[in-house]
Amino acid sequence: MNKMNFKPFSPCASWALSFLILVPSILSGKAHKESPNSSATHLKRPNILFILTDDQAPFSLSAYGNTESTTPNIDRLAKRGMRFDAAYQMGAFQGAVCTASRHMIMSGRTVWHIPGARSRQSVIDQMAAGNPRDGKRWKNVNPNVPKGLEKNTMGAVFNRAGYATMRTCKRGNSYSAANKQFTIVKEASCRGGEKENGSDWHGDQVLGFLSERERQANKGVVANKPFMIYFGLSHPHDPRNAHPEILAKYGAVNQLSETSMLNAQLPKLPINYLPQHPFPHGHPGLRDEVAVQGVRSKRDELTIRNEKGREYACIESIDTQIGRVMDKLESMGELDNTYIIFTSDHGIAIGRHGLMGKQSLYEHSWRVPYIVAGPGIAANSASTGNIYLLDTLATICDLAGIEVPSTNEGISFKPVLEGKQDSIRDVLYGCYCGGTKPGMRSVRKGDWKLIRYETLDGKVKETQLFNLRENPNELLIEHHATELVRLIGNQPTAMQRNLADDQAFAEKRKEMEALLRREMKRLDDPYRFDEGYINRQSKPKQKNTRRNKKAE
Repeated sequence: MNKMNFKPFSPCASWALSFLILVPSILSGKAHKESPNSSATHLKRPNILFILTDDQAPFSLSAYGNTESTTPNIDRLAKRGMRFDAAYQMGAFQGAVCTASRHMIMSGRTVWHIPGARSRQSVIDQMAAGNPRDGKRWKNVNPNVPKGLEKNTMGAVFNRAGYATMRTCKRGNSYSAANKQFTIVKEASCRGGEKENGSDWHGDQVLGFLSERERQANKGVVANKPFMIYFGLSHPHDPRNAHPEILAKYGAVNQLSETSMLNAQLPKLPINYLPQHPFPHGHPGLRDEVAVQGVRSKRDELTIRNEKGREYACIESIDTQIGRVMDKLESMGELDNTYIIFTSDHGIAIGRHGLMGKQSLYEHSWRVPYIVAGPGIAANSASTGNIYLLDTLATICDLAGIEVPSTNEGISFKPVLEGKQDSIRDVLYGCYCGGTKPGMRSVRKGDWKLIRYETLDGKVKETQLFNLRENPNELLIEHHATELVRLIGNQPTAMQRNLADDQAFAEKRKEMEALLRREMKRLDDPYRFDEGYINRQSKPKQKNTRRNKKAE
């Protein structure tokens, strides 16, 4: 497993003792004796179960049309509630996209208004000073980031509202100050292939919390507090080490060897697979593109199909944990009073467009799965949504009847869940500039999407324009090559390409570029295209082999 070597009494397992000591007092609140079958006060207020995976595109689930992965419990959740077909994470300004994403989830704030984000004025001042090296002098001045923001994040808000709060998730690349606000915190990066160091560990933490709640009820002690559980998982982020018996279903192995060969059980190549991206992505040496265990810089058919198999095996294990928790809630009589949200911190490429990571603005990396089930939500329903992950806090507060904190910038999509409207906004903005600045930006309105690139000090300037109704997989002219058509088994249509340089769509490109500029200004994006920003190289850091092996 990444970072940890698990023994019978591992860092993951070591939480058990502290859990038994902490949980009874947390769950009971102002506890009182009452018959286990009576109607408790807390049942009048809904519970919240927020499930967050790490590095998962919506296209990995059968609920979103995947015919290869096995996810019966996530399917069950989708059949109980609503699937969102346009849910996005707003972006990131660092290679660890999950860090910015989780800040936005916890705080409900937009990407340039979270800790670590730069202000527009800081970039202007830096350029006026001759573009000196990016240092703390420039990064730590942002008046758009409220002081003490962690006190208005998810755990703190629900604690104040009288909820019993519990969080389990990976360790690191997150919003640590917000994570500490939960009353019970169980963190470990569990990406191993065994039960004690894989997704089972996170599932066990949630089940332990619920079992203690049930034990108290069976003793006649009924809690006044509803619960808010943040159920985070470490997979399917790499290293995608999975249970051997599940891997076998997908014809995959945790480590390819010189004798490994293609087999019929391996998942197919993605429809938008490329052996390499058409132009530099602008983040030299990016870990996710050169250092993923079992892949490195390889993009051949066997490597990508095997990694897809490993991904699906990890997702199936996650699905099992979700099933265990749902079954427990049902046996406790809590399921019908619980809003369950399933999503991920961002998507992932794994061979799509020749990329491996999440540091792009194609749909596979910008979009996220988002499913909600609970009281009053129509079963087996779907909506467009046009939601961001940062809308989560406003929405769960709305569902629970809790006042939304004043620092929140997200929009509640409760009206969508109630079937009153199909979406909450018309325009969606995305950014990635964890590498060279200004980086990549995207904007979507209706069927149209534009991505603009300016990286490597202006050496790479590209624009892409897609009609997502005609070209949902954002196929490029490279996908029309005879050898790729033969390999993938898909013949793209004439509209399934980048339309940016097609004169027939010149007005649409102009319209979308203007829209992108407006969104960048509205959201306090600190960078602008074509203003001559020069990326100064930082002083070389001494290599730390152990740290470099850590997954972002």
